[in-house]
Amino acid sequence: MSLHKGAEGLPKLAVNPFYAGADPVAGMRAAPPKHRLPDGPMAPATAYQLVHDELMLDGNARLNLATFVTTWMEPEAGVLMGECLDKNMIDKDEYPRTAELERRCVSMLADLWHAPDPESAVGCSTTGSSEACMLAGMAFKRRWMKRAGDGGGRPSLARRLTGRAGDGKPGGGRPNLVMGANVQVCWEKFCNFWEVEPRLMPMKGDRLHLDADAAVAMCDENTIGVVAVLGSTFDGSYEPVAEICAALDALQERTGLDIPVHVDGASGGMIAPFLDEDLVWDFRLPRVASINTSGHKYGLVYPGVGWALWRDLDALPEELVFRVNYLGGDMPTFALNFSRPGAQVVAQYYTFLRLGRDGFRVVQQTARDVAVYLSSRIEECGDFRLITRGDQLPVFAFTTADHVTAYDVFDVSRRMRERGWLVPAYTYPADREDLAVLRIVVRNGFSEDLADLFLADLERYLPQLRAQDHPLHPPGEAPTAFHH
Repeated sequence: MSLHKGAEGLPKLAVNPFYAGADPVAGMRAAPPKHRLPDGPMAPATAYQLVHDELMLDGNARLNLATFVTTWMEPEAGVLMGECLDKNMIDKDEYPRTAELERRCVSMLADLWHAPDPESAVGCSTTGSSEACMLAGMAFKRRWMKRAGDGGGRPSLARRLTGRAGDGKPGGGRPNLVMGANVQVCWEKFCNFWEVEPRLMPMKGDRLHLDADAAVAMCDENTIGVVAVLGSTFDGSYEPVAEICAALDALQERTGLDIPVHVDGASGGMIAPFLDEDLVWDFRLPRVASINTSGHKYGLVYPGVGWALWRDLDALPEELVFRVNYLGGDMPTFALNFSRPGAQVVAQYYTFLRLGRDGFRVVQQTARDVAVYLSSRIEECGDFRLITRGDQLPVFAFTTADHVTAYDVFDVSRRMRERGWLVPAYTYPADREDLAVLRIVVRNGFSEDLADLFLADLERYLPQLRAQDHPLHPPGEAPTAFHH
């Protein structure tokens, strides 16, 4: 969640006199303040119109090529979500059918990801992949602490707060988590919040995500786990999960270190099972302890739902699961949040039921086909070099070609925004900060027709961009396409 500062003044909203209905003069006198509660109520139609007008300057979500989040669902899904907005997902005793739909979704994902026993799979819904990753990281750390020599009992408060294993811990050091520098920021948040050392493999040359050799080289007896990303947010590429697991298998044979793997399948967890069936990345690999995905990304549901699954009960320490009874029944819960609406979970079940495997395959293949088509057409322009092609996630990144000096990716992003297209421009992480790219995320609802409209606008701007003397970001300022 973004942090916001209070406003310096207390200006009032400008009110159209007609919003007051029968008395337009009263409407002009009733302008409410912007940054404090109004003194009294107003008519619901007036409140609606004020909020509606403010939101008109937001970007068009369907033209937002930056977000991975679903921006279109069928009307029937919207109706179901509206019917469930008042249901608290945590209150499973009062809303048993909603809880049952959540359980079915977990079983469906467990089957999709080849869990050893899908019917008894351990998993839960979350508010998104960020929360799911936090839960997976917590399970990693607790398992590491138990291996540290506490006899399998609940760690002391001091040890839970510090994350240190005590004198009996081999090496006696701080726990660490191994991952590539391309991981989503939620993993760095986890390490910060739970006092785990983030061991980030830097990028180098054409190596833009974690590889097996680099992962193993960073592991030691204090490594709680390795995170492999199935679909980097920077460019849509898959990390080699099977190779990483094989390298960790070899490490265990040499040293005895048994280091689990979590697969961050925020996007790829709902792409690979349908389009890359021969790719082994999931619970078929015994070293994969847990997987997460975002139902609100390629799970095709509006924002607000993610999923976390563990391969079996041993992978999720029992002491992390809390049981509450004050809502009317004994309910186990493992979450950072408590109350949240059941609407998104219901929408996820609707989508699973609606599409099935064949439907998901068609939807995801269409997105990949559009991504590959669009990336190839952009490459044909001659001004750009592709980093990825959209043939893994339906996501690709590209930069300006070496001969292009009149403009940069930030100029392209700004110009395309003039036509309503939101295309992020950014630099890669440490050791490849010299590489600035544009990224396009193709989601369900972004058709080949829209891709052609995008290309037409890009081609319209290229002559103007080529005519510039130099990139246009202000001298002395870091280039950016984000203004908020």
